[in-house]
Amino acid sequence: MNLLSAAAKVSSLTMLSRITGLLRETLIARSFGASEWTDAFNVAFRLPNLLRRLFAEGAFSQAFVPILGEISSQGDVKQSQILVNAVATLLFWALLLTVLLGVIGAPLLILVIATGFEGGPAYEASVVMTRIMFPYIGLISMVSLSAGILNTFGRFAIPAFTPVLLNLALIGSAIFLAPHLEQPIYALSIGVLLGGFLQLAIQVPALSRLGLLPKVGLLPGAIKSALKNPDARRVMKLMGPAVFAVSVAQISLIINTNIASRLQTGSVSWLSYADRLMEFPTALLGVALGTVLLPSLSKANAKNDLVHAGELLIWGLQLTFLLAAPCAIALFIFGEPLAAVLYHYGKFTALDVLMTQRALAAYGVGLIGLILIKILAPGFYSRQDIRTPVKIGLLVLVATQLANLIFVPWLGHAGLALSVGAGACLNAVLLWVGLHRRGALPGAAWFKYLGQLLLALIPFASLLYYAATAHDWIALQSSPWIRVGLVAGWLAAAAIIYFAALGLVGVRWQKFLRHAK
Repeated sequence: MNLLSAAAKVSSLTMLSRITGLLRETLIARSFGASEWTDAFNVAFRLPNLLRRLFAEGAFSQAFVPILGEISSQGDVKQSQILVNAVATLLFWALLLTVLLGVIGAPLLILVIATGFEGGPAYEASVVMTRIMFPYIGLISMVSLSAGILNTFGRFAIPAFTPVLLNLALIGSAIFLAPHLEQPIYALSIGVLLGGFLQLAIQVPALSRLGLLPKVGLLPGAIKSALKNPDARRVMKLMGPAVFAVSVAQISLIINTNIASRLQTGSVSWLSYADRLMEFPTALLGVALGTVLLPSLSKANAKNDLVHAGELLIWGLQLTFLLAAPCAIALFIFGEPLAAVLYHYGKFTALDVLMTQRALAAYGVGLIGLILIKILAPGFYSRQDIRTPVKIGLLVLVATQLANLIFVPWLGHAGLALSVGAGACLNAVLLWVGLHRRGALPGAAWFKYLGQLLLALIPFASLLYYAATAHDWIALQSSPWIRVGLVAGWLAAAAIIYFAALGLVGVRWQKFLRHAK
């Protein structure tokens, strides 16, 4: 399997997801602005997103994929099916209980994560939307189980495409359903639930073709029977520290959301709009590379091929620096044009553009760290070592909140973004050191390589700085297509200059054409 080709496939489909996600956010910004209602939706949507990462993309994938990869590397299809059925049964019943508790306890949950809403209209709206969207946790977690199976067997396309369906469901709900509701913002929560059903449905044919469609045990004793499976018990054992590891990051996010709810009205939304833009490169690079690396790393470690595992990590890290560094600079320098061209329509004001730009610049500081985590963490998970990332995560949680004490009084909502970025950089450094000490990272000529990238980034950054100040991006609201053309043109010119400069300083693409064994 060609890893660069697989990563490119995942990245291209993820790009489609992020493009539709940006269309979704642009439509929401135009229709609702950055108001108490969008703050309410973003807070309510944060809860299923938090638990999705806890049950699905985070703890579950980290525990499940390495063990399924180990079994599949032995060619035992029957044992793989038994593991899939057992894990699906345990996950289903745990999610069912979680959804029921969440729907009942929605008022308390909103008080915990957004105390600044108490007594206002945003509080009641958040509770209603939380109850509508909470079943999405169960749906998307089963989607992630399916994605873990497909990714382990090299079927990356369907899992990468799946998020597009959520975005389309939200866009459709905002356009066709919102005008018919007394409170239009509720249409977005209905769209989230519809998106969950669509994402689960599209997985079924792919799993059936693979012969690994999960079969959930519904009869009495199904849970007990699933727990008797030794491989399922291994997954549950790894999920303990994995849940804790992911919880550390989510606790930090909950604290930040609570702080944002106490700041200027619109702060939660400004951070959300900036986060959407920041997640564009994070998903295209970090998620794509992490997705294709984890199964390959797991199989390499299962075969005790530590040399190949180390080469895979170096490959991922070097490609990350190559592509993430210009993205970070673009967010930091070119944030106002990006926010203006994507969001500055309808109810989204010039002040909203400025506030979103400030959050973007702060996120840009830590973008490389955020992406590196997604490459470095699989180095531990593939070895079934989750405790080390947990310890690092605890330290980063404390450091992030200490940074909030410094940055938030000074920078407001942008201080929250800066603290997240600084914490991510600290996390990446500690993961790197941990892998290096374990001998998991072979030697590489980092000083030479990073020096080459720095030389190529200088003309790239200079051009974007000039472009950011050469036009009045707010005034160009009256000429939206001219503004779109200018942004696209400047970004294209900067990209051409960067890759041309890479060639001049001696960086060759051929070195990244790696095949997984």
